Amino acid sequence: MRNGHARRSGKKNGERENTVYAAIDLGTNTCRMLAAKPQAQGFRVVDSFSRIVRLGEGLSENGLLKDEAVERTVHALRICAEKIHRRGARRVRAVATEACRRAGNCGQFLKYVKTETGLNLEPIQPEEEANLTLAGCAPLLHERTRRAIVFDIGGGSTELMWVERLPGRKPVSLATLSIPLGVVALAERFGCNAIAAKDMRKIIGIMDRYLAPFDEDNAIGGDVAKGGVQMLGTSGTMTTLGGVYLDLPRYDRSKVDGLEMDFESVIAISARLSAMDCKARAALPCIGRSRADLVAAGCAILNAIHKRWPVKKLCAADRGIREGLLMGLMADDGHHLAKKQ
Repeated sequence: MRNGHARRSGKKNGERENTVYAAIDLGTNTCRMLAAKPQAQGFRVVDSFSRIVRLGEGLSENGLLKDEAVERTVHALRICAEKIHRRGARRVRAVATEACRRAGNCGQFLKYVKTETGLNLEPIQPEEEANLTLAGCAPLLHERTRRAIVFDIGGGSTELMWVERLPGRKPVSLATLSIPLGVVALAERFGCNAIAAKDMRKIIGIMDRYLAPFDEDNAIGGDVAKGGVQMLGTSGTMTTLGGVYLDLPRYDRSKVDGLEMDFESVIAISARLSAMDCKARAALPCIGRSRADLVAAGCAILNAIHKRWPVKKLCAADRGIREGLLMGLMADDGHHLAKKQ
């Protein structure tokens, strides 16, 4: 198993198509892994893993990763490493985002991960995080729409991209914004039960202090007013809302990934979920206990985005950094991937 950036190899196409690639995205809240083989239509997933680890739990208290959070995370990463080894992956990249960027004991954590799992976990900066998210979500962007707002509501931060999509070309990020607010910190600050109206207004106000200058600097509002902007979101908040929007008896990625939703209906669902207590949210099949205390905070962030840019439709993506990592590894190894994954 080789961890890190892939390099071009002199292997024949047949050999390379049987090569397994693996990607790990360690966020503030969730640890995710994908292993895949390249094929004509992008890549075929051969293994995956996702677990809520809450690495960033309590990080806002003293800027350090807690021992309990570290142990939960290392246990999940150990499972990822075992799966990667079992699949014989020869191209691997493992990245970490906001929690590791902020933690004062990140270096110690990275060494511990290497000792316990063999993985070289790599903290990445917000700009690369945004670009990987865009690369992973690009197949869901409409060619008929020239501009798009792509966002990822994470556990420790919220990433936004102002994207241009021209016919026959890959989407390009014109500007990126990293907001150091995510669902974990907001849930810890405002609680996990019903969000009071005054607290909802407070969260929206805090978020808009970041969104307003980004809007003004890029003249996004004018394009939104003309109706020529697609809105696409990827996160646990988005997939949860997609499942509730469809009233699914259990979460189904094939139905949610790429789902176009009426934004006003999503905002109504958000208001309903935000008014519930944790126990009531946990009883909903597409939320459950693992996300019940975080989804209201995600809804508040989404409300702020909609208030700033009131588009009519919202696309949910169940993809992002992992897919972007895989596509990058495969491209570096000489594979020219088709548009759809």
